[in-house]
Amino acid sequence: MAGSDIDLTLGDIFTKTVSGALSLTISNIPASGTFCIFALELINGASATVTLFPNVKWGDGTPPTLTSGRDVLIFYTYDGGDTWTGFYQLDNK
Repeated sequence: MAGSDIDLTLGDIFTKTVSGALSLTISNIPASGTFCIFALELINGASATVTLFPNVKWGDGTPPTLTSGRDVLIFYTYDGGDTWTGFYQLDNK
């Protein structure tokens, strides 16, 4: 993934190595009524502040504390991105 934009026309699996403060955005979100899901793999997410796009509700009610390893975040929406539901699997080394 180049830059900080998650362009949903490019696929549904994105990988980003964090090397400094990062503010993620999403572009080309399908219209309301269309289910959209993608995975974001962050490497070294604990190394800097990572700001996610707005309107994320976490499946367990708690945003993740990223690790210095490999963290996988899954997001889905069906209302054109007005609400994203997020789930995560953090590196458990």
